[in-house]
Amino acid sequence: MIENTQMFRESAESPAAVARQLAENEAIVSSLATRFRRSPPRFIVTVARGSSDHAATFAKYMFETRLGLSTASSAPSVSSLYGAAQNLSGVLVLAISQSGRSPDLLQQAQAARDAGATVVALVNAADSPLAQLATAVIPLRAGPERSVAATKSYICSLSAILQLTAYWSDDSRLKDALHELPAALRAAWALDWSEVVELLAPAQNLFVIGRGLGLGIAQEAALKLKETCGLHAEAFSAAEVRHGPMTLVGPGFPVIAFSQDDETRTGLATLVDEFRQRGAPVLIAGPGEAAPGHLPIPGIGDAACTPVLAIQSFYRAVNALAQRRGRDPDAPPNLRKVTETM
Repeated sequence: MIENTQMFRESAESPAAVARQLAENEAIVSSLATRFRRSPPRFIVTVARGSSDHAATFAKYMFETRLGLSTASSAPSVSSLYGAAQNLSGVLVLAISQSGRSPDLLQQAQAARDAGATVVALVNAADSPLAQLATAVIPLRAGPERSVAATKSYICSLSAILQLTAYWSDDSRLKDALHELPAALRAAWALDWSEVVELLAPAQNLFVIGRGLGLGIAQEAALKLKETCGLHAEAFSAAEVRHGPMTLVGPGFPVIAFSQDDETRTGLATLVDEFRQRGAPVLIAGPGEAAPGHLPIPGIGDAACTPVLAIQSFYRAVNALAQRRGRDPDAPPNLRKVTETM
């Protein structure tokens, strides 16, 4: 099997990109963190689409659990289509984008500034229109990303969120874990997740499950299974899947679950056991050694970093899965790199 696709090469660059980002952004992030500690926002609003919106889900859990600040996702159409004015005085708006060029995000970010918000852009293209209109910019520094399926820019979005949270909360444990992150990403890239390929090569539908900090990773994995493999995958919280969708799970209906070593781990493990008792084939990714049905993730000093490692391992597996299913992950049908919505 030929693994050396554009997606494969770019995913493999993530550890170096994260190391570069964390080093070069330290002064920027430290300054922003000092500003927000002195004058905290009333709440936080995220602005994003696609993979970037999955990073925004991760940001919600980081900010709410580590900073105690309510964080909500804003619908771009409220500004771009409905033209509805918002009261955003004293609010932090976090706009996340690889290209920084999607018209609806630009219009939403401009409307947020006009409404009194502080707009911080997490953007890979530092010369983009989004970067120019933002109050402050945290560059993703992922480097050029040409594959339609975003990988290293997504991982760099997560690491930027982790760094901002670590400095804002002045969390020494999380700061120490960030020093470990590039090496842990390299270890995650080398792991054998071939069980994913074997399980999903003949599949038609599946659920991808996460909870808390792992939910955004589940959303991202489901998107990649759709766009690179042509596989109908739906992401759910381990809590929300019990409200109806789990009735679909049984023999022949695979499930991939993402776990991290925090308060969500026990409940997610219980759910996985229930699925297996129904005869469903389940793979659970989490810290620990490889075993049948368990996809390993390298250990790291703070559980908030675990989802970043999990998605790095997943990217290599989904690239191989796409090829097994006879698809080119670099050329998903009907898709292009910059999606221009209004």
